[in-house]
Order: sequence, then structure tokens, then C-alpha cells
Amino acid sequence: MKNITVVGSGTMGNGIAHVFAQSGYEVVLVDIKKEALDRAMQTISKNMDRQIAKNALTEEEKQKALSRIRPVTDLKDGASGADLVVEAATENIEIKLQIFRQIDEIAPASAILASNTSSISITKIASATKRPEKVIGMHFMNPVPVMKLVEVIRGYSTTDEVCRTIMETSKKLGKIPVEVNDYPGFVSNRILMPMINEAIYSLFEGVAGVEEIDTVMKLGMAHPMGPLQLADFIGLDVCLNILYVLKDGLGLDKYTPCPLLVNMVTAGHLGVKSGRGFYDYTHGGKELIVSERFKKNVLV
Repeated sequence: MKNITVVGSGTMGNGIAHVFAQSGYEVVLVDIKKEALDRAMQTISKNMDRQIAKNALTEEEKQKALSRIRPVTDLKDGASGADLVVEAATENIEIKLQIFRQIDEIAPASAILASNTSSISITKIASATKRPEKVIGMHFMNPVPVMKLVEVIRGYSTTDEVCRTIMETSKKLGKIPVEVNDYPGFVSNRILMPMINEAIYSLFEGVAGVEEIDTVMKLGMAHPMGPLQLADFIGLDVCLNILYVLKDGLGLDKYTPCPLLVNMVTAGHLGVKSGRGFYDYTHGGKELIVSERFKKNVLV
């Protein structure tokens, strides 16, 4: 496996392209907009500069890695020679199904098709292709160059050989892969999202403020980041979509999104990506400042 295609150049996509290129793979990064690809390449370069500053990478290694990434806007050009395609588009089932229908037609018959989905059924995604046995979940964690975990999700038809290949490939990236089965939210988000949702309910019901909730979980539970800050980092829209997937797939009331989360997403307060969530990031993110709405206990 030498040639990797990454579909989607956003936060996850550019991070995935980064780690594959740094590990010696030839990478094609695909997005429909050239401007998005330009931003992605700038982000990868800046993230590699951070690695250089920490003596985790040399300037020569950076330049070699960047030279292995070819940004393109044409999916046919990008996926026609792939050994592995990793889809990293937005967490929307219809968008993912459409992408997999397309890459199934374009990619070589031998290619493995992987999704970076954080909650959507791999079996459902595989059903859009003629090669369900070669479809698998490869759920990287954000930020991809830093986080070690890759959640490897087997669909109903995924073969042992494909699973072994993805586990071995993840290890070659310096990651620690964990194999899980295909159920809503897998392991990571099935456990994480109810915690985040409960933290939002605690704020919504006036149990405590933003900083207090996050401080309890950081100092009391040894979490590196509080659940409300983490929700901002993930994206409140992504959290909401995952909760909907969990509620629909498992049918349990505990996955019902908090009304405050629904209202924030509707208002466009999505966290870091929009500049405002539970915290305000418009000042540059150098220090956490609680968003103005939550300073006066006006929660709904």
C-alpha cells in the first residue's frame, strides 16, 4: 500500500493527509474547492512547523512530506490510482453515501475504502458500494498529528484481511489502532457524547457555570480538557449530529440532545470553528474566555 487518497481537506482531512505523508506515503488530497485545499496545505505546513519547534521533525523531513501531498479538485483524478481511500467529509450520511458511490466507481477494484466517520454505520456506508467487504471505518482523533488512537470499525461484511491491513497501516503511522464492531457511536462517541450532553444539561439546569463544570472534570477526573471546551473543539454541530445518530440507532432517551445544544447550533454558535460556543475564541484562543451569554446565567 503506497498511494493514499484523502477526500475532504478540512480539520480531519488535512490532519490525515499530514500523517500519511510524514510516514512516507504518496497522498492525493481531494476537495471540491481550490481555496479549501490552499488552506489545508497552509495548515499542514504550520502544524509541521510546530513539530520542528518541538524537535519532532526536521525542515528537510517537512519539505519531503509536503512534496508527497498532491492537492486536486477532481475526484476521478484523485482516486483512480489509490490503494486506500480515506473519506473525511462532513458527518452527514447522505454526503458520505454519495462520496462512496463515486469512489467505488473510480478507485481500483483492489482498493480499500475507509471512512473517518465518528458515528455513522460502516455497514450502511458499505451498502452504497459493490465492494462492502473492502469498506472499513478508520476513525482518527483530533488533532490527528498528535492523537495516537485510531478506532478501526469493522462493517458487517468487512474481511479479516482488510481489517488486518488497516490495523497494520495505522501502526505504520505511529498510531495505536483499536478494533471495534459497527454499532452506533462505536466506542468513543457512545461513551463521550452522553458525557458532553450531560455537562450541557448541567449548565442548562443551572447546576454550575461553564468554568466550574470543566474544572470539576479536569481536576476531579483527570481529564486534560473539560467536556464543554471539548465540545467546542469538536464542533457543537458535530456533537449534535452524533447524538441524533445515537438516538436513532439505539432508541434511548439518554441520547436526546439538550435543548441548549440544539439552540446553540441553530444560532450558529458551533465552538472553535465559528469563534463562539461555550467559550469565546474571537480573541485568538490564547486564553479561555466564557462566552458572554453564559456570564449572567442566561442559559436558554
